[in-house]
Amino acid sequence: MSAPERIPPRGVTTADPSFAELLAQGELTVRGRIRDASNAALYCTVAHAGREATCVYKPVAGERPLWDFPDGTLAQREVAAYAVSEATGWGLVPPTVLREGPYGEGMCQLWIEASPEDGLLALVEGEEPEPGWKAIGFAEVGEGQTALLVHADDERLRRLAVLDAVINNADRKGGHLLTTGDGQLYGIDHGVTFNVDNKLRTLLWGWAGESLTGEAVEVLKGLRGALEPGGELTATLTALVTPAELDATRARVDALLESGRHPEPSGEWPAIPWPPV
Repeated sequence: MSAPERIPPRGVTTADPSFAELLAQGELTVRGRIRDASNAALYCTVAHAGREATCVYKPVAGERPLWDFPDGTLAQREVAAYAVSEATGWGLVPPTVLREGPYGEGMCQLWIEASPEDGLLALVEGEEPEPGWKAIGFAEVGEGQTALLVHADDERLRRLAVLDAVINNADRKGGHLLTTGDGQLYGIDHGVTFNVDNKLRTLLWGWAGESLTGEAVEVLKGLRGALEPGGELTATLTALVTPAELDATRARVDALLESGRHPEPSGEWPAIPWPPV
């Protein structure tokens, strides 16, 4: 018997719909635990029809209760974030499905091998960022000293900032940004999203108040159409978030299109997640 094909092979992107099929239908085998995760996150392999990949499996049973999100809903929100990402056409979230596993129902997401040096975040001296960088804010670096935390002025990050505004991401940390050797950027860990209340917390505030790009406006118009009653995205999200949360998602898309600008911190909620990385 030949060994299963390991994927993703060279030349195949995670936009390939067969990845979702593999994740949903494959035999899931736990290989270890990711210990620095706040909820149970298991490193696994998944095999189906002669193909095999590594993935992350987060069982609902391993979710810690949160005061501001309904219990047992984080896995569904991760899948909902993937669905919205796919609807944008930007492919910013790795393939993610909801399925049964060794410890019950949970989220299963394709494992992304990240490049060790991504150059997306930095701590710099001075009060203003250099060209090619956007300021986030000042951070303590020890012994009463501070440094300016910056992120790259990168179109991939800017797209992710728009996606986060749509899904109301309450936890966009630096460690949730992964870039691959071929330059693809992915965002991971979307369990605390789609809340009805404004909870946007992110490191990607560099474009706050600036005009949206023409590309972003067109993508948001497409999302608005996809979120209409009877739309395919609506049908997908209806099974994953509450009706009120779906309505709030529509309202956020409408607000972005009406303002034509990236959102700014509301002042009602900490703007930057802690720890930021």
